[in-house]
Amino acid sequence: MDILIVGAGIGGLTAAVRLAQRGHRVRVLEQAKSLGEVGAGIQMSANAVKVLNAIGVEPALKASGVLPKAFEFRRFDSGELLHRIPLGDAHREKHGAAYYQMHRRDLHAALVDALLQQSADAIQLDAAVCGVHENGQEAGVELASGQTLRAELVIGADGIKSRVRQHVLGPDRPVFTGQVVWRVLVPVDRVPKELQTDIVSTIWCGPHNHGVMYYLRGGQLINFVGCVARPWEEESWTAARPWAELDSDYAGWHPMVRAVVEAADRDQCFRWALNSRVPAMVWSTPRVTMLGDAVHSTLPYMAQGAAMAIEDAGVLARALELDLPLEERLRVYEQHRAPRTRRVVEESTAMGQLYQIDNADEMRQAFHDRNIARSRNEWLYPYDPLTVPLQTVGDASAQGD
Repeated sequence: MDILIVGAGIGGLTAAVRLAQRGHRVRVLEQAKSLGEVGAGIQMSANAVKVLNAIGVEPALKASGVLPKAFEFRRFDSGELLHRIPLGDAHREKHGAAYYQMHRRDLHAALVDALLQQSADAIQLDAAVCGVHENGQEAGVELASGQTLRAELVIGADGIKSRVRQHVLGPDRPVFTGQVVWRVLVPVDRVPKELQTDIVSTIWCGPHNHGVMYYLRGGQLINFVGCVARPWEEESWTAARPWAELDSDYAGWHPMVRAVVEAADRDQCFRWALNSRVPAMVWSTPRVTMLGDAVHSTLPYMAQGAAMAIEDAGVLARALELDLPLEERLRVYEQHRAPRTRRVVEESTAMGQLYQIDNADEMRQAFHDRNIARSRNEWLYPYDPLTVPLQTVGDASAQGD
């Protein structure tokens, strides 16, 4: 097929590589004038790594990623261990692939390289999409430059502000959650050695606020993500905010958190607003579909937003190989993926509430009752986008999880 993919982020590039591997002609439209990924850390569990391995980028994960030994959930001030999810060897042995933590730029660069090896001219830069159209024979997009491009299928991988989504679902808008997110990168050698932890991912849980801390690039960097209640502000990954506000948000927290805050470059403290939508159960029209944040924007509280986009890419490539009319192939993809991604969206939201319970005793009891480790090991991490059975159109019994 001739396929246009709108957006050269992690989900769009993964889909492009997987589809190109299967002989499709893929063109990726990216509105930026140069390729690159902003942000800092990203986490890839087995359910996503299976796809990344299949498209040949796991060597890049091994080269620059970190293999954490566990998730540790700790009280914000005392450091009390509330819950632990084993990762490392236990994750690989149980789920058939590793759990990596890495810089987003490293993963993005590996995906770009993998796509360009398949097709050297697959990516078109400075290609902002301002409209989408389709008829019975073809779909297409209008670019801000005035150019019109046509294909057999358009895939929207253009994020929470998606233009493709407007074509499929109409002009709905994301809703501010009341939370903003700090992101800070700190060289590990700035933190006193006596405070440095083992190679684990730590979630510091406190009243109306929590922080996530893990290592990147062979343990040389500490990635800190802080989720705190604040008034609405710009939804931008590149908006720097005053260090004094970061310092205030984490006053009185555990010495390890304080050490990272105090070691941060004062002009490199970034913060953006968290927005969300009610999960959509309709993803497609006859010749247009979506993946990733364009259709199921996910709060970061389970570290599964990018993983869901990668899963989408793996399943979509398989659905397009079915011996069905295109509209029915897209419906198979949608009906399989929508229930699973809805569950991830809803549980991610619930995790944010769990991490920010005021009362320490109530938080302890809530962690005990939820048993996060058992839940994630039973339904989230075992999923394999490459082999999971795909439901047929109208089969409401298959839930994709």
